[in-house]
Amino acid sequence: MGLKHKKYVYVKRIDGIFVKIRVLKSRQESESKYIIVGPKFVRPPQTATVISEESLPETVRKKLYSI
Repeated sequence: MGLKHKKYVYVKRIDGIFVKIRVLKSRQESESKYIIVGPKFVRPPQTATVISEESLPETVRKKLYSI
């Protein structure tokens, strides 16, 4: 899956696995702004934006480990 106009970012979890997340720029609330999209990845694409888990709200962090 390609990355389109910075709509998707990859989040690096503490265990070293990456999870793809859709970022909705039109929403102001930080919790509903992030939608977890797909499966776990060992390596993200080279052109992907990677953020750390600590930059996300607590409720979104808990959802990262439900995949």
